Amino acid sequence: MLNEEQVKTDNRAQHNNVLTGHFLKTVATVAAPIALQSLIGSSLNLVDNLMIGHLGELPLNAVGISVQIYFVFWMLVFGFSGGAATFISQFFGTKDFVNIRRSCGFTLTVTFGVGVIFFLVATIFPEYVLRVFTRFPEVIEVGKDYVRIGAPCFLMVPIIQSFTITLRSTQQTVQPLAASTTALCINTFMNYVLIYGKFGAPAMGVAGAALATVISRFVEMAIILYLIFGRRNVIAGSVREFFSYGKELARRIVKNAIPTTINESMWGLGTAMYVAAFARISITAGSAVQACNTINNLFSLAAFSVGDAVLILVGQELGKGRKEAAYEMSKILLRIAVTIGLVLGVLTICFGKPILGLFKFSPQGASDAWRILIVYAATIWMEVYNATMVTGCLRCGGDTRFAMISEVSAVWFIGVPIAFITSLVLGWPVWAAVLAVKFEGLVKACIFTARYRSKKWLNTVIEGI
Repeated sequence: MLNEEQVKTDNRAQHNNVLTGHFLKTVATVAAPIALQSLIGSSLNLVDNLMIGHLGELPLNAVGISVQIYFVFWMLVFGFSGGAATFISQFFGTKDFVNIRRSCGFTLTVTFGVGVIFFLVATIFPEYVLRVFTRFPEVIEVGKDYVRIGAPCFLMVPIIQSFTITLRSTQQTVQPLAASTTALCINTFMNYVLIYGKFGAPAMGVAGAALATVISRFVEMAIILYLIFGRRNVIAGSVREFFSYGKELARRIVKNAIPTTINESMWGLGTAMYVAAFARISITAGSAVQACNTINNLFSLAAFSVGDAVLILVGQELGKGRKEAAYEMSKILLRIAVTIGLVLGVLTICFGKPILGLFKFSPQGASDAWRILIVYAATIWMEVYNATMVTGCLRCGGDTRFAMISEVSAVWFIGVPIAFITSLVLGWPVWAAVLAVKFEGLVKACIFTARYRSKKWLNTVIEGI
């Protein structure tokens, strides 16, 4: 047993190690490829919307509404895989690759099953899904083909995400980056060909954008699988190894992942409800929100990579039982996240208006979009801080239940009511309604800060496995 003085000495040594240049280099090595991959993903959405935006406000609104079902599904997959990533990162801290493969296989089993359900709904009942998000029949008519043609993505995304989260959690971030980069190039080219009818192809418009996305996702999936199994990556193994998870591991992952899944899916559905509320103001308002969401994601999602770095690096320290080092590491990463958020807010103001100029807006749409973008720029730092808290700090320590209750309550009891009341009851301009909804993020930031300082989130979840 160590005495109190020895424990303090060890904690100081761990703290000093966290502050070394080697640690910062490790953060850059892990976070930079994830940030670049997120930027590429955002760029892909921007390219989609720019190309569709040239067709007018109706097609842009239709695509913006249609992708909400994909967004909700992505949040389900992201939530469950995020819960599993807690285990994978801590297993990597002890170099337990057998359980890393089992965790990946169990994640794939669950998320693919959910994907099958979404695939069937999107293929058979797309118009009924769209009615949840818009009251305009012309938007539903244009959007239903996008949903139906893009349905195969529900079967491919679980495979991509399960292996991507495993690669990231084992500090292999370059492979997913390579796959995403290739997907961006293919998606951009196929959009050009299929939306506008180039090189002898028919001009498919919105349907062409959906088909281009399916093609690019297939290529991304094929590259990920080749880089793991074709190149015999360290996480590669037999099919039996991946699906040999026992009841105890499955039970623990489910216990940790259910809150993250509910968290992300209810957050995603709540965010989709924001879009539904704003889109009911008018087609012009819905188009302005869609364009600004795309630009905001372009600048902000890359910053969320700090949350992934927290999950991976701090989670490994917790797997080793070094809670003090984990806490000191997380403090540095949170400061980095807020700083990046502030910088991105400035960049959004500087480059947002020229990007908005690429969309085919009416004068009212252009005015609404610029004001919405200013709101986003002023609050990016808060969004990044909250995301780092949830997907990084609380999740890496298995404190997923608290994160779920806090975030879901804030979104559904504060954000969603504000969105519908300001948009449909009070009749506020769309930019003012967007600003009012940001109060929800401020409440979350206060709650997460108090929880973080309590240190109750610092837990090791793999003990006894």
